[in-house]
Amino acid sequence: MSAVASINDFKLLNIKCKKYFDLYSKGASFIKYPESDKLKERFGFYLFMLESFCDEKDLDRISDIITDTEYNAYLTNERHNDQGVDALYINEEVKEIMLFNFKFRETFKAGQMQSSNEAFVSTKLVNCILNGDSSGLEGKLKALVDGAIEKLNTNDVWKMTLYMLSNEAVPIDIDETAIQQLKDFYDMEVVSICLPQIKTMMSIRPSPIKAELIIDNEALMSYSESTISTSKSYIVRLNAADIIRITCKNPDLRNNYNCERIELLAKEKIDYGVLFDNVRGFVQKSKYNEAIAKTLKEEPSKFFMYNNGMTIVTKDIKAEPVNGNKKVRITIDDFQVLNGGQTLRTLHNFNAQDEINISEYLSKSEVLVRIFNTSTSDAVNKIAEYTNSQNSISSIDLKSLSTMQIQLEQLLDEHDIIYSRKNGDTGMDDSKSYRYKISMEQFGQILFAIQGNPEKSSNQKQHIFGKYYDEIFSEKNFNISEAPSIIESYFDIKREYDTSAESLQKIEQKVFYILYMKRVRPDLEYAQCISELERILLTFETTNKTLTDARKMIQVRFKEFLNSELDI
Repeated sequence: MSAVASINDFKLLNIKCKKYFDLYSKGASFIKYPESDKLKERFGFYLFMLESFCDEKDLDRISDIITDTEYNAYLTNERHNDQGVDALYINEEVKEIMLFNFKFRETFKAGQMQSSNEAFVSTKLVNCILNGDSSGLEGKLKALVDGAIEKLNTNDVWKMTLYMLSNEAVPIDIDETAIQQLKDFYDMEVVSICLPQIKTMMSIRPSPIKAELIIDNEALMSYSESTISTSKSYIVRLNAADIIRITCKNPDLRNNYNCERIELLAKEKIDYGVLFDNVRGFVQKSKYNEAIAKTLKEEPSKFFMYNNGMTIVTKDIKAEPVNGNKKVRITIDDFQVLNGGQTLRTLHNFNAQDEINISEYLSKSEVLVRIFNTSTSDAVNKIAEYTNSQNSISSIDLKSLSTMQIQLEQLLDEHDIIYSRKNGDTGMDDSKSYRYKISMEQFGQILFAIQGNPEKSSNQKQHIFGKYYDEIFSEKNFNISEAPSIIESYFDIKREYDTSAESLQKIEQKVFYILYMKRVRPDLEYAQCISELERILLTFETTNKTLTDARKMIQVRFKEFLNSELDI
């Protein structure tokens, strides 16, 4: 993480946040539309940060977890006390209850630090959750807290984390006595995120990065696709200090392959541009990272054996023998680290912890690095997909690199629609005014519904980019040229249902059914489909009289009943 942030970083973040709000507001109906740009930037800050930290690309779902009093007053005209917590997200995958406290400053001050008092403001809600009592809460917040209480009452082990996020320049010291006491008393992790860290998360296409290396012949193996090919790739055993050097921000050091003063690297920071195309998003903390750091310190010479290594792709690679053919000088131009991003981040974090680490530990560690010469984006995407498939990465992240998803992104961009393949996407062209933003996951659910599975689109969405993927996105079942009109229909229907009285989950499930009904009964107008679906939901009989519409719609029996009512 860069140690400082500038006023330009502050301005760039404001621009990005404003874009997030504008994109969301085009598909949502605010009862009272924010008039000032600063308020739009603040609300956009919520959306951007939550998308990044909750690994959720659907802005509608993100909006549903925002509990901030003022945000909801503008959105729904309901003003309920947020109790010092601006958003609450229940992460089922990692079993974490994530509480968010936001502070968005309107002006930049270089030395302004986050206030530790914000952490204590949130403790009232933490007490409600730990005591299992939401009786004093109202609206959206009460429903989310009830969900958190329900999770804590199960036999599963859940952790609770308070994320303090602000656009200020200096984070609080989470190790200070007061914060440490807070963590110990509530058994709750406290994470501070400020502008220096946020700026590394902003998707800005970097300038091409170039570096040079000197490799011993015994530490290098060349590879080419055929015996007559002049394009070679390499597998090398690379010193960890050299990895720090070629991925640092200093271009002079990156190209100084014969760097004799290794201590110069102790203060160097990672150039996050080398991770722009990395499949993994931002990872705050993981046991994997801790294990890397432990190995570096305790067994640096064995790091090569314990680590999976890194994969680098480069647009241009040159290699020439030097030192009487005993070594090879390699130049890589416009390169990206596609696999091993967590290793790279941890190496740099370890380097920053102590000035002696570069000479005492990193210089004694080696990493297996694959350097592929790639000239096409398709080749890069396939390398990223296949080299990451051995690791714990979600199927949707892996599929985001497939040719089909790249083609969809390009097609929809031409129709002024952002197809969000990764967190932080705000379009391929920063100068363009986009009409909609839709995530890969959302679009997969829509296709699954249209193809006859509206009852599975919500409760089996984890399989859409897994076992169902090849069928859903096959040429037989999906005509890619229809994608723009499908998305137009999705947002048209959603606007019809965009009332504050219903939660997003209900709205989305209904939209999935409307799209399905229109596909199988093209004679019906969308308004008729909506009317019919509401009628059928009322007449559908269940043994459980209190069953919600959301629970009804995931039942196969309900879809069969709907089909019979519509003569499908």
